[in-house]
Amino acid sequence: ANRIKKMSGHEGIVNAVDTSRIYSSKVVISGSDDCTAMLWDTRKKGVPVSTLPHDYPVTAVSFGMDGNMVYTAGIDNCITAWDIRGSSEKGKVMKMKGHTDTITCLSLHPKGTHLLSNSMDGTLKTWDIRPFIPDGNKRHCKTFVGSTHNAEKGLLNAAWSSDGNMVTGGSADKAVHIWDELSSEELYYLPGHKGCVNSVVFHPKENIIASGSSDKTIFVGE
Repeated sequence: ANRIKKMSGHEGIVNAVDTSRIYSSKVVISGSDDCTAMLWDTRKKGVPVSTLPHDYPVTAVSFGMDGNMVYTAGIDNCITAWDIRGSSEKGKVMKMKGHTDTITCLSLHPKGTHLLSNSMDGTLKTWDIRPFIPDGNKRHCKTFVGSTHNAEKGLLNAAWSSDGNMVTGGSADKAVHIWDELSSEELYYLPGHKGCVNSVVFHPKENIIASGSSDKTIFVGE
């Protein structure tokens, strides 16, 4: 594979990157230890087109479905929503609180209605990010328990199944956990790895999952 583009601007480790679904991956958001999230347009010279300042390092980012909203999270345990059509400070739309430790990943629901977050507090949570909900102050929906984080403090992922009915995420207990989104109950506990499970993803069409671990292996199974 050949590198297509190199974009420089962050002054710290880049922890997370996501691409816009509506702009055919031409627009990118990145989060860094330098306490910023940066927006990039891959069609332009490799410098950021906008910078979103934070008080703490940014460890997770996600675009909204419409390409106008981005979501960032970090060691302040909060998820911040930004309207990138505004200036950097005025663009802050809301903060969602509920986690009690660093958020390691944000994942957008296939229909764009909810966010899934993984955190070092040992939980995954879902959040309603639709513009108008019955109780506008209650964005937190469900909590999924069973996974763990350890002293490695890895940025463990979170992921939805393609139909949005199941969720999963990395876990330090060397196992893959899969939950039913509707009931929050754990459906599958899949041991086998010999190290921390850093990432788990669902196949987009088939009933298959893949998991990557610190044991230097990737498992694929049904």
